[in-house]
Amino acid sequence: QVQLVESGGGLVQAGGSLRLSCAASGRTFSTYKVGWFRQAPGKEREFVAAIRWSGSSTYYADSAKGRFTISRDNAKNTVYLQMNNLKPEDTAVYYCAADPSLGSIGTSMDEYDYWGQGTQVTISS
Repeated sequence: QVQLVESGGGLVQAGGSLRLSCAASGRTFSTYKVGWFRQAPGKEREFVAAIRWSGSSTYYADSAKGRFTISRDNAKNTVYLQMNNLKPEDTAVYYCAADPSLGSIGTSMDEYDYWGQGTQVTISS
């Protein structure tokens, strides 16, 4: 069984930064892809960014490019999402998810088998 725990959310002003963490336990993630998704009130959950656990390949949604950076620390089994220049429209619950399959990075929720409980990010204007 895979467990994912997000942390690092909070309330910040527009233009500020936050770093989210996704700590994984229960399995070896050497081949897992890990993604970040978010869900704002009244909206569908959307892809934000993803990374291969054993490589350096990353992929970002257009809304995240240039402001967010996904990275990982394999020794700590943790994936990070550094978010800079935050905007009110970034307000959402942020979830990390793991995809154990091989192949390219996916942006669809259906491609991820394991999910964390989410962490709230609120950006004030």
